[in-house]
Amino acid sequence: TSTRVFRDKVNLRMEGTSVISGSDVVDLSGDAPLQVDISDALSEKDKVKFTVHTRTGMAGFQKSEFSVIRLHEDFIWLHDVIQENIDYAGFIIPPKPPHPDFDASREKLQRLGEAESGQLTKEEFNKMKQELEAEYLATFKKTVAQHEVFLQRLASHPNLKNDRNLHVFLEYEAELCVRSKNTKEKLAGIFSSFQKSGDELLLSNTQKDVDDFFENEKHYLLEYNQQLKDACIKSDKMTSTHKALSDNYIKLSACLLDIATLENSNLESFLTKLSDTFEKMRRIEGRVANDQDLKLSDCLRYHMRDTNAAKDLLYRRLRCLANYEKANKELDMARARNKDVAIAENRQHEACTTFEELSGTAQSELKMQKERRVAHFQKSLQELAELEVKHAKAHAQMLRQTINAIKTEV
Repeated sequence: TSTRVFRDKVNLRMEGTSVISGSDVVDLSGDAPLQVDISDALSEKDKVKFTVHTRTGMAGFQKSEFSVIRLHEDFIWLHDVIQENIDYAGFIIPPKPPHPDFDASREKLQRLGEAESGQLTKEEFNKMKQELEAEYLATFKKTVAQHEVFLQRLASHPNLKNDRNLHVFLEYEAELCVRSKNTKEKLAGIFSSFQKSGDELLLSNTQKDVDDFFENEKHYLLEYNQQLKDACIKSDKMTSTHKALSDNYIKLSACLLDIATLENSNLESFLTKLSDTFEKMRRIEGRVANDQDLKLSDCLRYHMRDTNAAKDLLYRRLRCLANYEKANKELDMARARNKDVAIAENRQHEACTTFEELSGTAQSELKMQKERRVAHFQKSLQELAELEVKHAKAHAQMLRQTINAIKTEV
C-alpha cells in the first residue's frame, strides 16, 4: 500500500558524523575522553529508537565501549535534569532536540494513496511517491543528527561530561522507563514558564546590571535572536519554493510522457527526452532544497535555540544579582537593628560568592559560544556553497547533454 514505508520499520544506519544538522560538530576520530555518536536508529510508527554508541577512557565508566537503546523521551529527561541542577547554573545548557515529527510526510503519502485512482497517472503517482519517501528519509536523518548533536555537546563540555545522569543515560543497558509528563505536570510547567517570563521581565526593567559586558551581551542576544528568526523564515520560504518547483517538474515530466505515448505522435522521441530532462531537473532541485534545509535553515534554527539557552543563563545571573543586592539590604537592616547580624553576614557572603562564581563561569561560556557559533556558521555556509556549485554544474551538464541528444536526432 501507499503508506507501507511508514507502517513497516525503516532502518537507517548513520556513519559517524557524516550528517550533522545545525549544530556543533564534535570530532569522533580524535582522542577526546568521551566520544558519543548515534550508530543506528529505527523508526517505527509512533517512536524512534536511537542506538547510542559510546567510547571513553574516563574512570567513571565500567567499560571503554558500549551501546544502549534510547527514546526521544530519554533525551528530554536528560536535558531537564541537567538544566534543573543548580550546580550548572553558570553553564549554557545545550538545547534539547526537537520531537521527531513525521506526521506531515505521513499525511502527504496517505493523501497520495487516496488520490491514486483517477486523479494521477501511474507514472506521476510513482514519481511523487518516491519524492515523498525521500522527504521522509531526509527528515529522519535530520532527527537522528539533532539528537546526536545534543549528546556530543554534553560529552565535549569540560564539566557536563562528568554528570552522573549523563553517565547513566549512556551506560545503563536497560530501559530508563522515562514517562511523559501528565496533565498536572504540564500545567505546572506552563505556570512555571509564565512565572519565569514575568520574573525575567520584571528584572530586566528594575534590575540594573553592574557589569557592562553582560549588559552588552543581553542587548546583543536579544537583537541577534530576532535576526535569526527573520533569517530562518526567509530561508524556509526559499526551501519551500525549491520543493514546489521540484513538485512542478514531476507534473511536467508526466504530462510530456503522456503526450509522447499518444498515437501518431511525430514528437515521441523529442518529448520523451524532454520528459527525462524534467525528471532529472526534479531530482537536482530536490537535492538543492534538502541541502538548503539542512545546512542553512536547520543551522539558523539550532542557533536560535542555543541563543535562547544563553538568554536563560543571563536571566539566572540577573536573579543571582538581585538576591545578592537583597542580601546586602538585609545585612544593613540587621546591623541597624543589631539583631541576627551573623546570620545576615553569612547569607550575604553566600550570595556574593554564588554571584561572583556564576558571573565568571557565564562570561567564559558566552565567549566559547560565540567562537563555536562563528566556526559552525563558517563550516555550514562553506559546505552549502560547495553543494550549490556541485548542483549547478550537474544542472548545466544535464542540459548540455539533453541539447546535444536532441540535435543528433534533428
